[in-house]
Amino acid sequence: MNDYKAIAESNNFIILDKYTKCSQVNESYQSESDLEREFITDLKNQGYEYIPGLNTTKKMLVNVRRQLQSLNKVQFLEEEWLRFVEKYLDNPSDNSIDKTRKIHDDFIYDFVFDDGHRFCRIKQKVTIIRLIFIQRRFTCPAKNGGIF
Repeated sequence: MNDYKAIAESNNFIILDKYTKCSQVNESYQSESDLEREFITDLKNQGYEYIPGLNTTKKMLVNVRRQLQSLNKVQFLEEEWLRFVEKYLDNPSDNSIDKTRKIHDDFIYDFVFDDGHRFCRIKQKVTIIRLIFIQRRFTCPAKNGGIF
């Protein structure tokens, strides 16, 4: 390990009396698949959950329903869930940016359940629960039938 002497320091920079760059040449090629696998491993080590089969809209919505029910300590009836998805989660008039903003910015949705109680929290900001799910490939019915 090199021993450096700081000449000046601030919150934004540091000036050293000398610096010798350590050469870090990566001799091998890392494929996209290897990079993806390493990234998934890093996220799992940080507490994120990896669900390998979560690769279609239908499977994603099943998982979202399970997570929302757990987070809010409620059970959606089938009709309630379909209404929640159509009116909020997957509103046909929303584009992907609008849908993303809902989850990140407007994370509390005033949903009225059939029995009259209200409220559904999409994301809990106080206690950051790692309900972010890792996915590798997501197949979405699109005009070009693409995989995201």
